Amino acid sequence: MASPRKNRQLYIDKEALATLSLAKEGILGKVTKLMNKAEAVEVNETGYYKGSPMPFSFIMAPNGRRNQEIIASCKPGETLDLIVERKKRGEIYVEDFFEIDKVKRITNIFGTYDPTDPETQVLLKRLGRLAISGEFELDFDDVKEAKAKIQKAKEELGAKKVTALMMSARPFHRAHERLIRITLDKADLLVIFLLRPYKTDGFSYDLRYKCLQYFIDNYLPRNRVIIVPFENTYIFAGHHNSVLESIAAYNFGCNKLVIGQNHSGIGMYFDQNQAHSTLDRYKKDLPLEIIILSEFVYCNICKTLVSTKTCPHGQHHHIKYHSKSLKALLNAGILPPAVLMRKDISAILLSELFPNRFENLQRIYDDIFPNAGLLEYHDEKDFYLELMKLYQTTSLV
Repeated sequence: MASPRKNRQLYIDKEALATLSLAKEGILGKVTKLMNKAEAVEVNETGYYKGSPMPFSFIMAPNGRRNQEIIASCKPGETLDLIVERKKRGEIYVEDFFEIDKVKRITNIFGTYDPTDPETQVLLKRLGRLAISGEFELDFDDVKEAKAKIQKAKEELGAKKVTALMMSARPFHRAHERLIRITLDKADLLVIFLLRPYKTDGFSYDLRYKCLQYFIDNYLPRNRVIIVPFENTYIFAGHHNSVLESIAAYNFGCNKLVIGQNHSGIGMYFDQNQAHSTLDRYKKDLPLEIIILSEFVYCNICKTLVSTKTCPHGQHHHIKYHSKSLKALLNAGILPPAVLMRKDISAILLSELFPNRFENLQRIYDDIFPNAGLLEYHDEKDFYLELMKLYQTTSLV
């Protein structure tokens, strides 16, 4: 990638770098370059690229006065360096540049244009007036390493049925557990793509990974489940994300994708009692089988976790697993009930979200929990686990 002369530079962020890497490693199918104007127009109009599904054009129009000046003055055949956080992470070999319509671009991705929507506002800030096209090379191995991890697991197991789940696990709760178990029951290998967005709400990627790995290590046949980081960049933010996820899962080496009915990118609706979704447009052309599962809820009549499709009781008997509400409890430092979240997971989350929360944890622990009279060290995770046991004690309620 080294050049004998100094190239001019484009400045991009980590999210753009990861998006480019998905294409470079073949995760987006036949899309391996930044499209030129003719290709972009055709894809936006047809939803296909070289005969394969692609819901919108793959372009890069980095905002910023300096970037836009460089693009406006670049020549076909010129090499530009891609700079991320002051470090060169790749090169683009210029084919051409062209003007884009920001409103149409956002509409293509989100399915609508709402300037008050936070996601729309973020994308508006990212987009410049001019897009650049051409082949590129990158110094970014995350996606390549993820592909290798899946291939190694397949070879070790001799796996034929490889199923993908895409989840953010923000936070990881009981409905996620049920989804994983049902999916694993019919797969040789389950690949959980843990979404790694380039923004955080306090539930870091490392913390979410830790919780999910804990569940796998302690409650599942661990050799049949692997976690793979998935670069959940802005191109997956819109109403076509389930189409892109299916293309990505296939090119990572999976032959089935399981998604929930409430997945943001499928747009479930019913016509004459038949379920339909945005996936229907590409159904015959998508390269892998897609299974859409009904929502899981806790029914206070059935006294267990059930599918809304099989439970005969009304919604007024159902407890739903809303991630936003669970996050609100955790962010307030409240231990969620075990029916919503496994107590081990709650303990991990709270102990990391509120480190050193108690001035004298050991004294509190010894005062309110039974013990064998021996001096033992207990950390905050132990404290929350024992506290949950007291919450579940029912003799005085």
